[in-house]
Amino acid sequence: MLGRLVLARILDLALVLFGVSVIVFLMIRMIPGDAVAIMLGANAEVTPEAMAELRGRLGLDRPLVEQYLVWAGSALQGDLGSSVWTGRPVADEILLHLWPTLELTVLSLAIGAGLAVPVGCLMAQLRGRGADVAMRVGAIAGLTIPSFWLGIVMILLLAKLAPGFASLGYVPFSTDPIGNLQRMVLPTIALALPILANLSRLVRTAMLDALGQDYIRTARAKGAPERLVVYRHALRNALIPFVTSVGILTGYLLGGAIVVEQVFAIPGLGRLILGAIAERNYPLVQATILVVTLGFVLVNFMVDLLYGLIDPRVRG
Repeated sequence: MLGRLVLARILDLALVLFGVSVIVFLMIRMIPGDAVAIMLGANAEVTPEAMAELRGRLGLDRPLVEQYLVWAGSALQGDLGSSVWTGRPVADEILLHLWPTLELTVLSLAIGAGLAVPVGCLMAQLRGRGADVAMRVGAIAGLTIPSFWLGIVMILLLAKLAPGFASLGYVPFSTDPIGNLQRMVLPTIALALPILANLSRLVRTAMLDALGQDYIRTARAKGAPERLVVYRHALRNALIPFVTSVGILTGYLLGGAIVVEQVFAIPGLGRLILGAIAERNYPLVQATILVVTLGFVLVNFMVDLLYGLIDPRVRG
């Protein structure tokens, strides 16, 4: 039953988030060096009194188990703490940097996954021909080229060919729609290309397998149009591994966006995480990584539900 599947996935989600929260909490505290001394050393003279005051304010003078329980309990109530430097709520800091990353991720995933289906189907239909070989070579190249390197090359080429084209920084869509899309073109291409290359090869393989099944031969024998055979009968079964891979790639896309954001000077979660790690801003690092993980887990949760809708056998 679908309800049983939903309940099982919710339990899995809770267990994964619990495990990730423990790992993040412990790993940050295992980083070599005194985090309190590093925090104070950037802005003030490091004295035992100042270190003790900050350690008490952050709760670092308590046992680890108590620290975790206090932090996890507050997080469950929506309180992710306050930034050590700005004093602002961590949730506000994350929301401020979330939208650029979310926009970049959605655009890249929409373009990469959206083009992968027709490209993969075309590769399957042209199997063994020159066009299929050329597209497969292009897909392999797209998988091997790092996104950050591709971004740097595109910035250099654009500086030569169109110096007036704005490719760095970020402008909110609500403020300047044209400027926003203009600045998102290159980073979106840099992130979408590996997704397109990966998923198109997956769709091609799944389509070739589906097109060789008996029910496809039966549909063709009954005189069904080739377009109907490919896009209605074969594609539905080929989408099962595709949907699963999209959920997995979303998590990697969030990770890849961190580097690409640095290349294109986009003030997203990637730059926020890197800055927080460098400053040993415990509350901000913990909350940001937890939010990114929550996004990844929720995406895979929705993919599991969609998987159950596509393949009725999963519901049982």
